[in-house]
Amino acid sequence: MLQQAIDFRVNPSDETIRLGPLAVRFLITGENSNASVAAFEVSVPGGQRLAAPAHSHDHYEETIYGLDGALTWTVNGKQVDVGPGQALCIPRGAVHRFDNHGNQNARALCVITPAAIGPQYFRDSAEVINAAAGGPPDRAKMAEIMRRHGLTPAAPQA
Repeated sequence: MLQQAIDFRVNPSDETIRLGPLAVRFLITGENSNASVAAFEVSVPGGQRLAAPAHSHDHYEETIYGLDGALTWTVNGKQVDVGPGQALCIPRGAVHRFDNHGNQNARALCVITPAAIGPQYFRDSAEVINAAAGGPPDRAKMAEIMRRHGLTPAAPQA
């Protein structure tokens, strides 16, 4: 039996990606888990709305675990607050987004199974969001990035 050499490390990605005021820090990537799981922490300042459009994904579930503060997740039109110690599983195909409606900073752990998305999606999105300098990001560019990484942007809300 052939043994593969694996570099076991804590937080193998060790990178913080800034998307405007939001920060994403990958803890486990697909490359470190034989594509079985990806896990990242998202930090959202108080009063901050997500710049990217609502979206769905058909190739993985996303489980959210609240660490600090509370994020309001809108899943298929229903708002669900996720605070410390609470978890929410977003099934494949469900249209979702999140916002921090409170004045306290919020942090959540996001687990993707299987690991169909990784840091490159957030790096690509950060370029467009950061180029908008606090204004709305270019929706067409965001939609292209989302599609390239296996996300389906939702139709704009009226």
